[in-house]
Amino acid sequence: MKIISSVAELRDQLRGQLRTAFVPTMGNLHEGHLSLMRLARKHGDPVVASIFVNRLQFGPSEDFDKYPRTFADDIEKLEKEGVYVLFAPTEKDIYPEPQEFRIQPPSDLGNMLEGEFRPGFFTGVTTIVMKLFSCVQPRVAVFGKKDYQQLMIIRNMARQFALPTEIIAAETWRAEDGLALSSRNGYLSEAERADAPALYRELNLVADAVRSGQRDVAQLSEAAMARLAAYGWQPDYVAVRKRVDLQSPSAADLEAGEPLVVLAAAKLGKTRLIDNLEI
Repeated sequence: MKIISSVAELRDQLRGQLRTAFVPTMGNLHEGHLSLMRLARKHGDPVVASIFVNRLQFGPSEDFDKYPRTFADDIEKLEKEGVYVLFAPTEKDIYPEPQEFRIQPPSDLGNMLEGEFRPGFFTGVTTIVMKLFSCVQPRVAVFGKKDYQQLMIIRNMARQFALPTEIIAAETWRAEDGLALSSRNGYLSEAERADAPALYRELNLVADAVRSGQRDVAQLSEAAMARLAAYGWQPDYVAVRKRVDLQSPSAADLEAGEPLVVLAAAKLGKTRLIDNLEI
């Protein structure tokens, strides 16, 4: 595996490659990330991964400085997966000058749910993804469904800008107790880790209620948030939305069987976890 930090060197290395499959990450890799590498290989060759902790998507009170960085372990894992190139730029490589041009997602999608509780997050995400796409020029790129709203925004961005990159969605990888794998799970204490699967259980309770014919999705969401709070969590949202655009479903949508997804974000101690479940 070649480890490259320079944009110019990366372009030289990939020149002439027409089927590149790309997996962008912020490192601290776990089995969920590695499953993305395997899926990428099914859709293209060579597989290129990136590791870059993107300052633009962190708010002033968020965890940029303490975000887990495990570069040596990450290299070993990627080599075992047969990744061809690891693009690991420094901040100077990726932002040689202040990034004054930014991508701004539409407010009806970018300012709800995660965007409401993390202002500017999706601007930072879409800006770095667009820049990485420009550097790697992949035919396909793989993103996990755990970040459901992010996946939708990136897919819409690629379509509206007519990017020559197909966005592939990968299913969420879970631990045996249902907890969605996340780099931030490492922040959990032993007791918190034991309590963490409660978030996925609440998603299932809401999904099961909707499948059984309950139509007051707002009430279902409020009840799930109340239960999480009673368990000692600090919920930001539990929301049932339409898969197509993440807008709230109307009564007619519910009666017609519109495909739905229930999404949630909540803090357990100091760790903020997100998850979702398609209905």
